[in-house]
Amino acid sequence: MKIFNFCGASVKDAEGVKNLAETLHKVGYENTLVVVSAMGKTTNAMEQILQAFFHDETGLDRSFQWVVDFHRGILDDLFEKENHPIYHIVNSYFLELKAYLSNTTSKDYNFVYDQTVGYGELISTTIISHYLKQSGIDNSWIDARTLIKTDNYFRRANVNWEVTQELISGHIDTNRLNITQGFIASDPDHLTTTLGREGSDYSAAIFAYCLDAEDLTIWKDVPGVLNADPKYFDDTILL
Repeated sequence: MKIFNFCGASVKDAEGVKNLAETLHKVGYENTLVVVSAMGKTTNAMEQILQAFFHDETGLDRSFQWVVDFHRGILDDLFEKENHPIYHIVNSYFLELKAYLSNTTSKDYNFVYDQTVGYGELISTTIISHYLKQSGIDNSWIDARTLIKTDNYFRRANVNWEVTQELISGHIDTNRLNITQGFIASDPDHLTTTLGREGSDYSAAIFAYCLDAEDLTIWKDVPGVLNADPKYFDDTILL
């Protein structure tokens, strides 16, 4: 079993999703589980939605629409026809999120955070799963929340390793390609939890451990390990 983790920057746009598919074609995808983050800066944008929800309702619609438009642009670049079912599926996620924000009475920021921000991962993996199928790569989409179980320490949940091990080893077909989310999990009441900011790598490691994987590969938007962060330094050197 192989575990691949693709960070948000590596799938920040349609070209990144296409590159993911090309990568799988090149390196193979049998007996593989792919863990994917939210696309680009989606998590930051989702946090802006929460900021508006709690502190500036006048900006809520604007913040929400930015996330919708961002993903719609990626969909339009990946799928030829607007009547492709992926449009309806992604729209249903946004309707579900909007309904939650309209109806929740909770004032607990951490709780509401976990119930909303993880939609970025659900949407990104759904888009990627459908694009891979369109590209001839069959796969199973898995909701990570049904497999990684935690306590209810929202925004930095602790994994229940015994239950998680049993669920992952018992419900993943290791003979095929599986697509799932990083960062998100669920508590004993099936409420969404998150594993901490930038938790996608951790999710991939959880799956690798529980599946006794041969290796875990973390794919980033750089050619390899550099001597400095290319976002801040020019002429970085590949080590």
